Amino acid sequence: MSYPKQVYFGDRGEINAHFLPADTATNVGGPGDEMRIRYLATSDITHGEFGLYRVMLGAKAGGPQTHFHRTISESFFILSGTVRLFNGEKWVDAREGDFLLVPQGGLHAFRNDSDGPAEMLLLFTPGAPREEFFEQMSEMRDATDAERAKFFDRHDQYFVD
Repeated sequence: MSYPKQVYFGDRGEINAHFLPADTATNVGGPGDEMRIRYLATSDITHGEFGLYRVMLGAKAGGPQTHFHRTISESFFILSGTVRLFNGEKWVDAREGDFLLVPQGGLHAFRNDSDGPAEMLLLFTPGAPREEFFEQMSEMRDATDAERAKFFDRHDQYFVD
């Protein structure tokens, strides 16, 4: 294993850091919603290297059914509360500091079954345009089966029974 190919060729460095204050509003969902998402580092900002999102789940919040991705890995880092994670084999109660890495093709799911809120970081690598996926998911409830299938295919989201 070696370092990736060089992408910066300057001699003095640049001022190009991205700072996001803690009180920045969520990008998806608002107060009282079952799930809220705050974009920390989108693939646009990271030049496709990764996408990092803070997910805030209300008590008894649902989550996606078991699924896999063909092009991206997904990692979960629990910040607070208890998040129920499916690791492809069984459901585990993940708590603060717990981490789950799901490589491409790995079955996974998450939800909050607890009586309290929970927060986690989601990391997608390489970066993918997940923002559109998060923002349009609620619209899929009213979509036809064909529209839903096209949407999930476009966003590398493959559900299993």
